[in-house]
Amino acid sequence: MRALSIFSLRIAAVCVAIALTVPVWPRPASSEDPKSENPKITARKRAERKDFTDAEIIEGFLKTSFGAEFQLAGRVDRIRKYDGPVRVFAGGNRADRKAALAKVVADIGQRVQHLDIAMAERPEDATITVQLVRDRDLYRTIAKDYGGERAREIKTSLDPQCLSGFRKNEKFEIIHSDVVLTVDNGDFVFFDCAYEELLQALGPINDTSTVPWTMFNDKVSMGFFDVYDQYILNLLYDPHIKPGMTVEEVKAVLPAALADTKAWVRKANNLPE
Repeated sequence: MRALSIFSLRIAAVCVAIALTVPVWPRPASSEDPKSENPKITARKRAERKDFTDAEIIEGFLKTSFGAEFQLAGRVDRIRKYDGPVRVFAGGNRADRKAALAKVVADIGQRVQHLDIAMAERPEDATITVQLVRDRDLYRTIAKDYGGERAREIKTSLDPQCLSGFRKNEKFEIIHSDVVLTVDNGDFVFFDCAYEELLQALGPINDTSTVPWTMFNDKVSMGFFDVYDQYILNLLYDPHIKPGMTVEEVKAVLPAALADTKAWVRKANNLPE
């Protein structure tokens, strides 16, 4: 049975609060310039923590891969992930944002070892559909996708700037994800939302306020695929970890999965042994 399971949201108020705590930067170059990078992202890369204990990695993995920030239907006590190639289609008329999204997808593909992810040219070929909308059209889009009552609940309680959700089958394999991103809230918000929502659309959809290193924490805004979250996604897509596994089943295979994951993430980021 196909059921809309759960979805994740990036809350606008949090992004505003983060912006108030950082220095005022000069206006970045156009996102169409391949050599440009948003200064807020550059600053966060410089300050990024890259060394974590096994316990810290496992904590974040378990807290984000089980449970759900916002549940509509279905069980959330099992591993949920794609079990095959993932193809992403972007709808909308902003060519610059589509190009930026393609770079995000390529970056994710390069940093998650056992994940086959790439852009799709046609919507019918996609397993993840990304809607690129103006901020003023966000709630209209949410209402269309999730219904008016649910959209009003989201708007009243959360005021998101982007969101993602997925449908899974009876084996807890994700069969399709939907992502909504706003295109006109600035480069930093776009990249922050694009990375978080695409990554959560792959499975780790539960936000947590108790892990300070993950972008799956509404108090954390990164704008890039940080090392800690690379650990989480590489663990999730390690072949030892299967869709439908319980927490106890995952814990039994974590030592082998973690060893493989740590070796890959170190290699992908040129980290010391």
